[in-house]
Amino acid sequence: MREMKDSGIEWVGAIPATWQMHPLYYYFCERKCRNTLGKENNLLSLSYGRVIRKDINTVDGLLPENYNGYNIIEKDDIVLRLTDLQNDKRSLRTGLVREHGIITSAYTTIKANRELVPEFFQYLLHSYDAMKVLYNMGSGVRQGLNFSELSKMPLISPDMLEQKKIADFLDAKCSEIDAISADIQKEIKTLEQYKRSVITVAVTKGLNPDAEMKDSGVPWIGMMPANWTCIKGKYILKYMQKPVKPDDGVITCFRDGEVTLRSNRREDGFTMADKEIGYQGIDAGDLVVHGMDGFAGAIGISDSRGKASPVLNVLNSRQNKKYIMYYLRSMAYGDVFAALATGIRVRSCDLRWNKLSVLLYPVPPLEEQAGIVQYIEDTLNKVNGVISEKKQQLTVIDSYKKSLIYEYVTGKKEAL
Repeated sequence: MREMKDSGIEWVGAIPATWQMHPLYYYFCERKCRNTLGKENNLLSLSYGRVIRKDINTVDGLLPENYNGYNIIEKDDIVLRLTDLQNDKRSLRTGLVREHGIITSAYTTIKANRELVPEFFQYLLHSYDAMKVLYNMGSGVRQGLNFSELSKMPLISPDMLEQKKIADFLDAKCSEIDAISADIQKEIKTLEQYKRSVITVAVTKGLNPDAEMKDSGVPWIGMMPANWTCIKGKYILKYMQKPVKPDDGVITCFRDGEVTLRSNRREDGFTMADKEIGYQGIDAGDLVVHGMDGFAGAIGISDSRGKASPVLNVLNSRQNKKYIMYYLRSMAYGDVFAALATGIRVRSCDLRWNKLSVLLYPVPPLEEQAGIVQYIEDTLNKVNGVISEKKQQLTVIDSYKKSLIYEYVTGKKEAL
């Protein structure tokens, strides 16, 4: 076993006696090379710890008028996102550049100022990131770091031969781990798609495979049981506009279908309104459809009393509200709302009461609605149990990967 010494760095601990320790500026300097004339067009982005290509002509997300202010970066540079440190503590904030391109100048890009193995230092910085070192440096009211502050952060390193050994070893091991994670993620995606198909079939075809069927006359419904009727929303739904109470908390309708007090999930990442113009009351048990995000599944039954912006449609019905909820979600899953969209915001569509009221809804007898809801929820509970187990597997794998990287980039274990 090789001799170790105290690094003097709390989050690193002991390191091999032969390893060095220097501030980041000993190894790296900041790359600042503006795309002044706009000639470069290989757009890159930092995503989940990887620097990837992004289509410069995409309409997905907000794009600048031009890329003249973007930073030109090179292969083997390391990109760090040092902004929004207090609000976002989950993102992977470092990535190794694999090709020449441009990236937003909101990111900090560093380049080696001496001979070194960039892959090793990417793993080292990734480990620092996983240990939330960057967040601690940006504590208090500060939301970000600049290169001058980052440059003083202590880094550790072995000689170049060992840097290369460690980087090669971790490349191989992490590839194996990532492949296992990718397989589990595919299984989760398949299960999520199965859940959607269960809902869609149940709310449009019913539960009896031998039932007599008829043409609904609605393209996205197709054939439906002969004893069902199609009715416009305005005849089965009531649009509610309730007053706000003084002690009401803010309710949000999330894209996963949960409708709850914002404080029950998280407060960070939301824009707080200075004036709550047009806010309305919501009671537990109300059916809620998000006017802008309903197309993505933001449709559910509120579990709380509170208030919300007028962008939420608050509805009541003498029909089974959960059945109506699942039917509307099935439309979202089938991109029906997106096809009917008139929204101007990217990845959204305007889904207000004037549209919900004229949509046709398949309406089974009330007893059958209750049976469909029970079947859907029983099935979803079983599938969600399997999904939960697989997500737990991903958490264990991710923890193992972080631990593996930490042990080798700090010299606790030796790459042979």
